[in-house]
Amino acid sequence: MALRVLIVDDSRDDAELTEFALRDAGLVAQCRSLCHAHALDEALEGFQPQLVLCDLNLPGWSGAEAMAALRARVPEARFIFLTGAVRGDEDLAGAEAVVLKDDMARLVALVRGGAAG
Repeated sequence: MALRVLIVDDSRDDAELTEFALRDAGLVAQCRSLCHAHALDEALEGFQPQLVLCDLNLPGWSGAEAMAALRARVPEARFIFLTGAVRGDEDLAGAEAVVLKDDMARLVALVRGGAAG
């Protein structure tokens, strides 16, 4: 059965690269992408993600705000932040991990670890 993954990223290219990295690692994943806060309800329509991969730095929507909105709708989903650079002012409590976008091997390991556990 495919792992249902919601990728929250303002960069469509980065979202596609993340999906490619998961599939390239042999993970069977059904992915949906979300670029803007106003599209959250549409992205979740008929889709219950088991894993949320969220960019930490979203224009007009902080990573913490995105996590709170998603936790309210899919509290059982695992939540991992992806970022190009970690800032010190984000509240990351409640996320499983923060992974640099250039460290897809770590992301795959985290996803596999949760899928197996």
